[in-house]
Amino acid sequence: MTVKTLSPADIASIERATLTAVAPERIEAIDGWLLPMDHGTVGRAHSAVPLHHGFHDPALIDEIAQRYRSAGLRPVFRLPDLPSFDPWWPALAARDFQRKQPTLTQTGTVDGLLNLAGDTEGVSLDQRPDAAWMAMFLGEGLDPVDGASRSRALSRAEGTLYASLREGGQTLACGAACFADGWLSMHGLRTASSQRGRGLAGRLIRAMALDAQRRGIARAFLQVDGANAPALALYRRAGMLTAWTYAYWRAPT
Repeated sequence: MTVKTLSPADIASIERATLTAVAPERIEAIDGWLLPMDHGTVGRAHSAVPLHHGFHDPALIDEIAQRYRSAGLRPVFRLPDLPSFDPWWPALAARDFQRKQPTLTQTGTVDGLLNLAGDTEGVSLDQRPDAAWMAMFLGEGLDPVDGASRSRALSRAEGTLYASLREGGQTLACGAACFADGWLSMHGLRTASSQRGRGLAGRLIRAMALDAQRRGIARAFLQVDGANAPALALYRRAGMLTAWTYAYWRAPT
């Protein structure tokens, strides 16, 4: 796997832009960390995350965990899988935290995203998601509590446009584009299962990239499950590279 090295300033701006997109109820800060607080189900909206990937004292674990417990929330850390955090793994395990959901943070250029399709036929970018967008985003079989939580988060998000690709009055693909801290970040990309393989995601992403270009934004990032082979293949075509892998460390309930 090709790994791209980012500056500490880039890492911090990506994490701030991520929280702009997922819109937690509030955000606290402590010693180089952001502590988003949210009672919903979106993991990034209620997990402590470091703003740089250098040394962090594991003694922070208990202080950060107490902040979450005081807010009535289960402590969760979203941590990069990097040697600088090696002292954290045994300290977290000793407190019964468990590692879950390894996820890739990938970065690239807006120009690279533009290469995914030659046109944006059928795509619209809207200030608010309509019912068809929400139905596509939430998907079949999604837990209704999770769906309601994600809907509330979307209603709070700022600097976000909602992309829909429609044909014949039907929404076949959707996604959210957030423009914050000098980045285009893409979230919730979905294509109807019966329509995959037609290049619809590329058209959707091209529309997002064109809007970013108009805003003077040249860089893009996203977070993707490391097991999502079709998505990873698409992003490779756009020149996206993995900057780091992270996972959630969750305290026992």
